[in-house]
Amino acid sequence: MLNYSVLSKNPSHFRNFSGLQLQEFDILNSKIQEQYPAYEQKRLAREDRKRAVGAGHPFTLSLKDRLLMLLLYYHLYPSSTLLGYLFCLSQTGVLKDIRKLEPLVREVLPLPEKQYEKVRRLQSIDEIEAMFPGFKAFLDATEQEIPRPKNKRKRKTHYSGKKKKHAVKTQITVNKAGLIVHKTTHTVGSTHDYTLFKHNHPSLPDEVPLSMDLGYDGVQSDYPKLNCLVPFKRRSPGRGKH
Repeated sequence: MLNYSVLSKNPSHFRNFSGLQLQEFDILNSKIQEQYPAYEQKRLAREDRKRAVGAGHPFTLSLKDRLLMLLLYYHLYPSSTLLGYLFCLSQTGVLKDIRKLEPLVREVLPLPEKQYEKVRRLQSIDEIEAMFPGFKAFLDATEQEIPRPKNKRKRKTHYSGKKKKHAVKTQITVNKAGLIVHKTTHTVGSTHDYTLFKHNHPSLPDEVPLSMDLGYDGVQSDYPKLNCLVPFKRRSPGRGKH
């Protein structure tokens, strides 16, 4: 089982997994621990809550380990299935733990959406290069398996032909160092990568080319002003020609 106690014994692995130095994580954890009681009281006391405050199933993981799991999710973006295996949680438990802790962490630590706001404010070449080392950015969509939906319509919309499983899809843009600078919200697994791009894509500085795979073939003709790099795809000459 992966947890803070195990991972903190190897500081270099801790940095590679979480994106933070061990000391940085400890400082962040102290802030979260301090603000958590008031945050949890406010969350549980909302007007639409059906259960009394204090009712409900307790968290399996400690707050420190839930924070670590959230950082792994944002830094490495593994599937919820893998996170569940690493932290000995169900897939549903992973997604719920992350969703419930995200708002508090956002108050203390910039997460992808806030990084995107920072990207939009970049002006000088030095600022751009600091955010995009080598003036490079990479975009792709990732799928996370979900439990088979009970609703028949959702079983169809969430079914991924690529994974041959039910899933949700997210589009991610990272810099050369792997920092997520833009992330879309989850959409149904049947959505094509390029369709998701058309609905929501990052707006990067002109100096930063956006690298994509062949799943985004056609983007250069559809978005002629976009600075992007897509592998060349050989076109079929067609049949019936003599």
